[in-house]
Amino acid sequence: MSIPAVFISIAILSCVMSVAVLGSLFQAQVPGVRLWCVASGLLAVISALLLYGRSDMIVVSASSLLVIASLLGLHGFRQFLDIRPSYAWEYVGIGAILFMLVYWTYVSPHVDARSAMISAFIAYVRFHIGWSVLKYRPAGRPKYAYYFVSIAATLGAVVHAVRAISYGLGFAHESMFLEPTPLNVMFLGLATLTLPCLSVGMVLLAHDRLSDRMERLATFDDLTGVLARRAFIARAEAIAQATAAQKSVFSIAILDIDNFKSINDRYGHASGDLALAHVASLISHCVRGDDVVGRIGGEEFALLLPSATKEEAGRLVDRLRAVVAASGSCVPGREVVSTLSAGVDAFSEGDTLASVMARADAALYAAKANGRNCVVVAPAVETCQWNPPPAAPFDLPSRNIKSI
Repeated sequence: MSIPAVFISIAILSCVMSVAVLGSLFQAQVPGVRLWCVASGLLAVISALLLYGRSDMIVVSASSLLVIASLLGLHGFRQFLDIRPSYAWEYVGIGAILFMLVYWTYVSPHVDARSAMISAFIAYVRFHIGWSVLKYRPAGRPKYAYYFVSIAATLGAVVHAVRAISYGLGFAHESMFLEPTPLNVMFLGLATLTLPCLSVGMVLLAHDRLSDRMERLATFDDLTGVLARRAFIARAEAIAQATAAQKSVFSIAILDIDNFKSINDRYGHASGDLALAHVASLISHCVRGDDVVGRIGGEEFALLLPSATKEEAGRLVDRLRAVVAASGSCVPGREVVSTLSAGVDAFSEGDTLASVMARADAALYAAKANGRNCVVVAPAVETCQWNPPPAAPFDLPSRNIKSI
């Protein structure tokens, strides 16, 4: 078996393995995976054709499929990165390439020009992939997979660019396609080496996207989009430790949707889900930029307010309560108006997160007992009476803030 045949066989094996692995990820619905799988399958077919023979018909067919597979792979990366999938001039370019393939094969045979043209196009595709995965890498994701793909794609692009220049400027010649000259063998070997690296990179990116999904599911509540209980507690514990070290202050509010069970019982759980999402959206949009919102129970939310005293937190939460009460129906087509009851307490020296949340929770129960749709601020240790300071001009009236 000739050296080019060995490299082509390696390419076939690599592409078949890529199809098998990428195909297993179809159900995960990772953007771009299906296009990568189709492109890898086409590359396997192309390699098999070249292994079978080198007639003009096979060369034209294989070269045409190679151009199409390269563009599909590029579109897959663009789809994965959520950027513009294609450009009209690329299709015009492919049309011109296919025309020149036929022309330089049957009308005016020119093997060097044909090889230079195909390599130049592949170099463009690989350079574009290498640039895109770095420029559009999702913020906060690990860099390894993206750098791996960028390096593999760029190395492949350099190989094809050098090959295109060599044949285009007459530094190298071949009388037949993939003639086993030393230079051609070197180009084919390097191209074959970068191909499985790029395939591995595709799989790494797909698994990074799956990891991102799993992290989001563990961090954010799927229905409301706010922090899940475990993530909220972890964030709040970190803030509590920092607050204790800096001898600063923060407050916590526990908020509960009033009569939520009756919404589920009367209108169904789908309406209850809409009510939860509606209230969570209002809370998320009305809080301050550094406030932390989490869903800690069925219809129960927690709000952590850094640098807010108990009095300030009481006013802020009451303003939030008023916004929810005035927001109208939370279920389209039905008169379902949600209201909130809330309990508020502040961190003080010697407190733990659990103790602050427990007092805020007790204040929430007092708010429920006081008729709902109100905010109760937990009393200070020294006294059971809390007199809020005069409201600032931009605050809502505090008639719905009570003390216990």
